[in-house]
Amino acid sequence: MSNNYFKKIIAQSPEDLQTISACCAEAKTKASEIKYLPSNKILLISLSRLDKENENNKKKINSIIKFEFVDSLKSKNIDQNDTESILELIAIDIFKKQDNFEIIFLFSGDRLINLTTEVIEVTLEDQKLTNDKNS
Repeated sequence: MSNNYFKKIIAQSPEDLQTISACCAEAKTKASEIKYLPSNKILLISLSRLDKENENNKKKINSIIKFEFVDSLKSKNIDQNDTESILELIAIDIFKKQDNFEIIFLFSGDRLINLTTEVIEVTLEDQKLTNDKNS
């Protein structure tokens, strides 16, 4: 019997965010699949990741990471005009800087995204298996 349940992980602390980082290490995305909505203070990233939580099941899953209450966003070495370039996520790191948190997405090739937020409110939600015939 196949498992048709998808994960939803909510992070509200640096420790919780480390769990999401571990789940998303080696995940791939494109620049076109990263959306920052400054008026809503939301960052959305759609990515394809391995199902690392299941030892016997290393299938690819399409997931969305949603960051809320984002005050600012900066990127380095990411060509936003090259929407088809593949970005491989190495890790998500977090630092406390005065009253804010700095959350850094480290991608291969010395590329990164740095966001600033007052609170940690992050959701990783699985959408479907990459090769899911039922979608």
